[in-house]
Amino acid sequence: MKPYTVKEPIIIPYFDHDHKSLKNTIKNSSDRRGMSKWQFVCRKIRNILLSRWSYNCPLNGLRVKMNRRRGVTIGENVYIGLHCTIDNAYPEYIYIEDNVSLAGDVTILAHSNPYPHFKNVTESGVSPVVIKEGAWVADGVIILRGVTIGKNAIVSAGTIVDKDVPDCAVVKGNPMKIITNIAALID
Repeated sequence: MKPYTVKEPIIIPYFDHDHKSLKNTIKNSSDRRGMSKWQFVCRKIRNILLSRWSYNCPLNGLRVKMNRRRGVTIGENVYIGLHCTIDNAYPEYIYIEDNVSLAGDVTILAHSNPYPHFKNVTESGVSPVVIKEGAWVADGVIILRGVTIGKNAIVSAGTIVDKDVPDCAVVKGNPMKIITNIAALID
């Protein structure tokens, strides 16, 4: 895989979309991203279209290409299953290294943007998600922002990954628990 630099986490304003004015929503969002309104709208439309096409595309090679085009950093020999959702708002905060397999219905979120009344409960922000070389993420897994899944780790079906997964660990559940370490079994 080509070298890459993981983006730093950022704090973003709490959900501030103006439900009465699309113009104000676009202005707020483009200002937050530091781009023109036109650039923001084009980027948003492109990301939504590529995300939806990738979601249902029967060919893995095209799913990978579409997600790369959206800004996801993806290594070589990566499998992205059908119906995977990779953060629509901040795909550039997702890093998938070589030889990773994402089964179907996997969701990867790099951001959390709650309403302001939750400010004393949780922060609104964007944090990178890194899936290291050789990891296998099974069906229906949800990966939350700020998580690193270690090299050759296995995430069992239906797991909610809310904290880092060590190299060669097998994890499952909600809350996620480490089940075993398979380092001695890896060639």
